[in-house]
Amino acid sequence: MLGEKKRVVVVGGGITGLTAAYYLQKAAKASQLPLAVTLIEATPRLGGKIRTMRKDGFIIERGPDSFLARKESVSRLAREAGLGDQLVASKASRPYVLVNGKLHAIPAGSMIGVPTKVTPFLATNLFSVAGKLRAGADLFLPRTDFDGDISLGGFFRRRLGNEIVENLIEPLLSGIYAGDIDRLSLTATLPQLLTRGGKPPRSLILSLRQLSAMLANESGGFLTLRDGLDTLVQGIEKRLEGGSVLKGVRVKRIDRREDGKFFLTLNDGVKMMCDSVIVTTPHTTFPAMMPQYDFFHELKKMPAMSVATIAMAFPEEAVPHYADGSGFVVSRNSDVTITACTCVHKKWPHTVPAGKALLRCYVGRAGDEAIVDLSDTEIEQIVVEDLKRTLQLSAQPEFTVVSRWKNAMPQYTIGHKQRIEKIEAHIDKSLSGLFIAGSSFRGVGMPACIEQGEEAAKKAAAFIQTNN
Repeated sequence: MLGEKKRVVVVGGGITGLTAAYYLQKAAKASQLPLAVTLIEATPRLGGKIRTMRKDGFIIERGPDSFLARKESVSRLAREAGLGDQLVASKASRPYVLVNGKLHAIPAGSMIGVPTKVTPFLATNLFSVAGKLRAGADLFLPRTDFDGDISLGGFFRRRLGNEIVENLIEPLLSGIYAGDIDRLSLTATLPQLLTRGGKPPRSLILSLRQLSAMLANESGGFLTLRDGLDTLVQGIEKRLEGGSVLKGVRVKRIDRREDGKFFLTLNDGVKMMCDSVIVTTPHTTFPAMMPQYDFFHELKKMPAMSVATIAMAFPEEAVPHYADGSGFVVSRNSDVTITACTCVHKKWPHTVPAGKALLRCYVGRAGDEAIVDLSDTEIEQIVVEDLKRTLQLSAQPEFTVVSRWKNAMPQYTIGHKQRIEKIEAHIDKSLSGLFIAGSSFRGVGMPACIEQGEEAAKKAAAFIQTNN
């Protein structure tokens, strides 16, 4: 057992920081490492974008509502929190896309919009004959080579043509990144499309067909927690050591002393010393904590998108049933403002009272962020009009919940991976013991953030053990 007690401070209490603090404390107990972990969160609550609202028998997710079942990091953390029996799978349904004002079922076998099955792709009327022929050219075109990085839009257009990108791929990816796919980085957002050597495949269709076959044996679909995703936050928080969480306290500055220790200045005037720091705050706030290091200034140039979700409750009969779908994404050539809509009562029926329907719509994307700043009433009016045109909605909502997320969607523009690697190289050289993690760096979404938090905890524990 090591002698002198060490301290690690985790800055930021979103799901990344919460995960890091939990796994650090767990590792310390398992290895009998004398380690004190402190989690500092600037707001009065933990969980970041994970927010669940309960109203009139509805369970309404204001941030993320689910996660991919095959991403085991979230399920594993839920079991750690004693919530394994709360995991619920979404009801099977067929996704749709709104193109030119008409809903089309997304062809079976599509992966991020790329066809992997011939018959459904040929049978759909989502694309013209010319568009289908152009997409099929991927099978014969030479490999798309690029130097360092390429935009998602540029890569997909070269392989499949404009029509399939605009009618399907862009609407699907906008639902994940809310950004301009002609600016977003391929290597940072979808590295799974590349070979192990980091090169593009000879054929995108054949590569994804092979990937689809590999994933067929894994758990598919989406999962959530029966009583709301915030129960994960609460469950992990309860398992943290007493007194190890500071809420409503902001880190103003982080300095590195000559002896290698870190010195944190908090906004309440408290000074804190520690041996290692894990920073999980967004890139929009992090550089201000360490202005003395020029290499963090690059993060100031990183854009972030603003979006909003609008949850609307209706009598079930007011929402027409359309085929077997429980939601749709929207192409830019459709005359509506919403970017996607989920029929929550069909996807997650346990979250809605009997006889009721809940629609959750999304607004805000590259070139159309102004709507997020409108009043709740104005946003509701716009969304209701969109739904009347697309779903033939026959009633006004019983209530509406608008959730704004200002500058909350980090944009991994071309060269993002290389920029983060360069920053991390500077950290390794000048600030050993400092680790960065979170949605601004190596993946958005709950699974990626939890994975980064867990990895940061491993690195911090190894650093403490090595430098004891």
